[in-house]
Amino acid sequence: MFESLGRFVYRGRWTLLVLSVAVAAAVAPFGMELFGRMADGGFEDPAAESTTAATWNDDWYSGDSPDVVVLYAHPTVTVRDKRYKKAVHDSLRRLPSTHVRRMATYWTTHADTMISRDSRSTYALITLKGDKQRAYAAIEQKLRTVQGLTVKIGGSVPLLDDLNTQTGADLARAEAISMPVLLVLLVLVFGSLVAAGLPLLVGLLSVLGALVLLRLLTEVTDVSVFSLNVVTMLGLGLAIDYSLFVLSAFREEIRRGVSTEAAVVATMATAGRTVAFSGLTVATALLGLLLFPQMFLRSIGLGAAAVVLVAMAAALVVLPAVLGILGRRVDALRLTPSFGGRGNGGAWHAVASSVMRTPMLYLVGVTAVLISLAMPFVDVKFGNVDHRVLPSRVESRQVAETIDTSFARNSMAAIDVHVLVERDFQEGDPLAPGPLGQGHTVVSPVTPVQPADVKPFRDRLRRLPGVTGVDVTGFSQANGAVRLAVRYEGDPMSSPARSLVTLIRSMEPEPNVRSVVVGGPTAAQLDLIASLAATLPWMALVVCGATFVLLFAAFGSLLLPVKALLMNVLSIGASFGVIVWAFQYGNLASFLGFTPTGTVEATVTVLILAVVFGLSMDYELFLLSRVRAEWLRTGDNTAAVAAGLQKTGGIITSAALLLLVVIGAFSTAGITIVKLLGVGMFVAIVVDATLVRALLVPATMRLMGAANWWLPGPLRGLHRRIELREHITDHPASGPAAAPAPASARALAPPTRPAAAIRPAPPTRPAPASPARPAAVLPRSPDPGPAAPVSRGPGPAVPRSPAPGPAIPGSFRPAPGSSSDAGPGPVLRFGADTDPILSPCLPPPQAVRRKRGLNPYPGTTAPRRPRQEPKVQPADEPPEPRLTWVKVQPRTRVVRTGPDGWRWQEVDG
Repeated sequence: MFESLGRFVYRGRWTLLVLSVAVAAAVAPFGMELFGRMADGGFEDPAAESTTAATWNDDWYSGDSPDVVVLYAHPTVTVRDKRYKKAVHDSLRRLPSTHVRRMATYWTTHADTMISRDSRSTYALITLKGDKQRAYAAIEQKLRTVQGLTVKIGGSVPLLDDLNTQTGADLARAEAISMPVLLVLLVLVFGSLVAAGLPLLVGLLSVLGALVLLRLLTEVTDVSVFSLNVVTMLGLGLAIDYSLFVLSAFREEIRRGVSTEAAVVATMATAGRTVAFSGLTVATALLGLLLFPQMFLRSIGLGAAAVVLVAMAAALVVLPAVLGILGRRVDALRLTPSFGGRGNGGAWHAVASSVMRTPMLYLVGVTAVLISLAMPFVDVKFGNVDHRVLPSRVESRQVAETIDTSFARNSMAAIDVHVLVERDFQEGDPLAPGPLGQGHTVVSPVTPVQPADVKPFRDRLRRLPGVTGVDVTGFSQANGAVRLAVRYEGDPMSSPARSLVTLIRSMEPEPNVRSVVVGGPTAAQLDLIASLAATLPWMALVVCGATFVLLFAAFGSLLLPVKALLMNVLSIGASFGVIVWAFQYGNLASFLGFTPTGTVEATVTVLILAVVFGLSMDYELFLLSRVRAEWLRTGDNTAAVAAGLQKTGGIITSAALLLLVVIGAFSTAGITIVKLLGVGMFVAIVVDATLVRALLVPATMRLMGAANWWLPGPLRGLHRRIELREHITDHPASGPAAAPAPASARALAPPTRPAAAIRPAPPTRPAPASPARPAAVLPRSPDPGPAAPVSRGPGPAVPRSPAPGPAIPGSFRPAPGSSSDAGPGPVLRFGADTDPILSPCLPPPQAVRRKRGLNPYPGTTAPRRPRQEPKVQPADEPPEPRLTWVKVQPRTRVVRTGPDGWRWQEVDG
C-alpha cells in the first residue's frame, strides 16, 4: 500500500504540488473567517441540573441573564445623587432598541447589591437582541460616552470579544517566536537550508488546515474559542515532527546512492508507514473526547483529530512530492554539518549499553522519579473557568473583579434556587350567557405564584451555615416558578460553597413545592466534575482498546501494547503532578504570568490526558518499530533493543526538541487555559523523550526478553496480514545504484540469524545490474565463501551466488529443468505489486546450530534435498539460455532442518 502510494506521489509530484498550492490559496480566505465565529463557554453538561437552571434563567425570567455589564465610577459623587442617575440614564437612552432588549440599573431595581461599598460605583445590566456580537459592536462606543463618569465594560459578550482578540494575538506571537527558532534548529539538524525549510512548509499547511477545519465546524456546531490555539499548536508541532521523520529517511536513502523514485518509495514504505500509524494513534486518542457531552471537549477533540490527520496527509503526500522534485538537491544550500545524528554511536551507544547492562537499576530508579513527580496530583482540587483566564490588563476581567471585591460578595455568582410551586385552579366571575343562552363560569389555568408561596423554604435556606442572605429575584407565572438567590461568603469554587450546594440539593421540599432545581457557578462546577467522572472510564476503555489494536497491528505482540499503556500512565501522572505544583500551588505564577486560583480546571485536565496519551504513543511507535525490525533481523532481543534505542535516539530527541519549541511558544499565550495545556504537554514530552523512551522502555524490554514478542499461534496469521514492519536493508559499500524491494518481498523476507552465530567469510561482490534499471539490494545473508567463477563469454569471469534469494508470493519462477540454480548475474523477479526489480541472488544460510525459538515462524521438518553444486560452463561453449519464466502458484518460505543445519525452503500455499 505505502509503496504504491510512494510511486503514485512520485509520478504525479508536479500535479500534486500544484493542486496543493492552489487549494491552500483558495481556502485561506475562508479559514480567516474563523475569528469572531467561535463561542464562549462550553464547559457545562447539557443534561445537568445546573444547565437546566441556566436555561430557565434565559427563558422564564424575561431574559434576565445579562450580556453586558457596564461599570460606572466617580471619585466623589455618590450613586444616590440625582446627577449620577441622570448621566447614566441619558447614556442608556441613546442605545438603539434594535439591539437592546432589556436594561436594569440601581434606580430601576432598587437593589442595594448594585451599589458599591463606598457608594461611588454602580453598574447597569444590558440584555442584547439577535446576533449579540454584532449588537455589542454597534453599541460599544455609545456605552462609553457618559458625561463625568469613568466607564468600563464587562459581561459575557465583551469577555468573549476579549477572548477572540487575545487568541488572535497569542497565535500571531507564537508563530513569530517559534518559526525562527525552528528554522535555526532544523538547519542544525539537517545542515541544509532547503531541507530545514520543508518541515516549516508542511507546518504552515497544517496551520492553514486547522483554520479551515475549525471554520467548517462552525457551520454545524459550536466551536470553543479556546480551540484555536490548541488545534494549531498540535497541527504545527506534529506536522514538523512527521516531516522530520520522513525527511530523515529520504536523506538516508539518497546517501545510499539510490534513484529519487526509489528513495521516495522506500521512505514511504518505512517512515511513511510509521507516520501513518502514529497519526492514527494520536487521532484515536483525541477522538475519545467526543464521548464527553461538553462542547469545549467535543469541538477541540474533533478539530484536533482532524488537524492531526491533515498534518499526517501533508507529510505523506505534499512532502514526498516536493522531495521527488528536489531529489539530491534536498541538501542544497548547506550551511553547517548535519547534527541530526543517525544514532550509530556516540552518546546513544553509551546510553544503550548502560541500560542493557543494568536494566533493573534503571527500571527502579526511573519509576521512583516518575512517581515522585506525580505525587502532588493526589492533592488536586478541580475548579472552573472564569474571568481569571484572561490577563489582568483586560477590561472585562477588571470589571468582574471590581464587582466581586467592591460590591456585595458573590452578587454576580449567587446560588440560583428555582422553586416550582404547586398551584390550584381558580374560578372567575360569571360572564355573559353563552351560545346556548346559559351562563357559565370561566376557570383560570392556575393561581399566580407569590413570594409567600416560598416563604417557609426561604426561611430554611437562611438558616443554613454560611448563608448571608436569600432574595427573591424572579417569577415565572407561566411555569409556576420562583427564583431565589442564595448569597454566601467565600469563593464560588471553595469547599464551603460546594458543601452548601450539596446541602441545598439534599433538602426536602415543602408540601406545596413540586421540585427544586439548583444552579449557579458552584452547582455547575459540581455537575461538571460528576459528568467527567462518569464519562472518563468509557473514554479510557475506548481509547486504550483502539490503541491496543493499533499496537498489535504494528508489532505483533500482546505484551508490548500493555507495557506501552503502563508507560503512558507514568508519563501522564508525572505531567499532572507538575501541573498541580505549578498552577494549583501557584509556583510558576510569576514566571508564566497568570493568577493562581487554587484549583486546576477539570476539562483541561481531560484534554491534557487525551493529548499527552496520543503524543506518548507517537514516540513509542517510532522506537518500537525499529526495535521490531532489529528483532526480526537478528532474533536477539537484547541486541534489538540496544540497536533500536541507539538508532532512534538522535532523531526522536530532535523531534521532541522541535515540538517543545512549538509548545513553549504557545505557552506564552495570555489565556491561562492555553498555558496550562502547554505546560502539561511540555512536561510530558520532556519526561517521555528522556526518562521513559530512553531509559524505562529499553530497561523493561531488556528484562522481558523474548516475552516482548510473544504471540499465540492463532493470532500469527492475522498479524502477518496487517503487520507494520520497518524494513532494514544492508546496502553494500560499493556497487550499482540500489532501489527498494517491493513490499511483498520485504514483508516475507525471513529474519537473518545473529551475526555471532555465523562463521565469518569473505563477502561476495554483487552481480552487475541491468543497464535499463538499477539493481535493488535485498537483505543479504553472510556469504559462505567465494563462489565458483562462471564465464559469460568474452571478458573476465564473474562470481555468482549458488541459490536464489527470497521468494515472493505470486511471483514468476523458473520452469522445471531450466538453469535457474546455475549461472551468474541478477535474477529477475516480479512481486505482488507487478513491479519488476533486479536483485542479486542470495546465498543460503550456513549450517549452524540453531537455538530453539529464534525463528518466529517455524515450519515442519521434511527430507533434506541434496545440495546442488554450481555448474561451471566451459569458456569455449556458447552460453545457454538463462531462464524460462512461467507463472506458478504462490509459495511460502519455511525452515527445514537437516544434519548440516537449517535452511529456508519454499512450499506451496
